[in-house]
Amino acid sequence: MSKNPFLFNTHDLPRRPGEMREYELTFDVHEELGFEVLSIAADEPIDIDLRIESVAEGILATATVRTEASGECGRCLDAVYYDVDESFQELYEYVEDPRQARKKNKPGKKRVNKAEEEDLDEDLVRQMDGELIDLDGPIRDAIILNLPINPLCTPDCPGLCPDCGMKWIELPEDHEHAPADIRWAGLENWSGGNNESGQGDLTEK
Repeated sequence: MSKNPFLFNTHDLPRRPGEMREYELTFDVHEELGFEVLSIAADEPIDIDLRIESVAEGILATATVRTEASGECGRCLDAVYYDVDESFQELYEYVEDPRQARKKNKPGKKRVNKAEEEDLDEDLVRQMDGELIDLDGPIRDAIILNLPINPLCTPDCPGLCPDCGMKWIELPEDHEHAPADIRWAGLENWSGGNNESGQGDLTEK
């Protein structure tokens, strides 16, 4: 089982409400994140500007996620690159028994009171595991939920010609394919006979 690369140790943060620490982190993930047409490639670095704050209930993590996704245009299949620059905020609640946190952290979220939602992007909190906070879910959500599902190389990409598969942008304006006449379809592969002259057999009546 591979180690979770997004576990972060909060040991340096005093547990007094109001204390804060800021970090610049870089994570290397050995798997793709995203969709078939657009994803963060394996081993593409993910940069995180992380701020953690001690609050009465636990640790409030605020972060900005930056990385680059790559894929192909949904119309012409050219390579496309997409800059990811997203933010998230999560509350990690203190627990007295770390074993209890491991149980609750599957998936690790529970409802909080309305009064606790005012400064949060979501009305869900996660459990701490000892001094560790798991940034995996928030980072994945920040990346995957904000990737375009139909990436384009340009907003007005004309795509490909459905008949020849060439890019419309590279074809002349008068490019077209004459529709086939089904009345002549049976003669498309007609060789005109098998005589050596290559001409069809003609029979006088």
